[in-house]
Amino acid sequence: MSFLYEVRVRGRLSRTLASEFEELALAANVEPVETVLSGPIEDQAALHGLLRRIESLGLELVEVRRFPPQPAQTPEN
Repeated sequence: MSFLYEVRVRGRLSRTLASEFEELALAANVEPVETVLSGPIEDQAALHGLLRRIESLGLELVEVRRFPPQPAQTPEN
């Protein structure tokens, strides 16, 4: 089961840096100036890989949030 995560880094990402996170949605905040990466992350290993990538690119990690899993939606009859 994957969880939805929101990861905030300080500043705005250039297109080159943003391309390193193609699997996630990116949004920019104006105040404070941050980039928000969000999307499903499969497991703890994938989360740690993402955090290592952020560190290796020299980005400043501001916050990591995990949202509760959404209940499976069933088709309406």
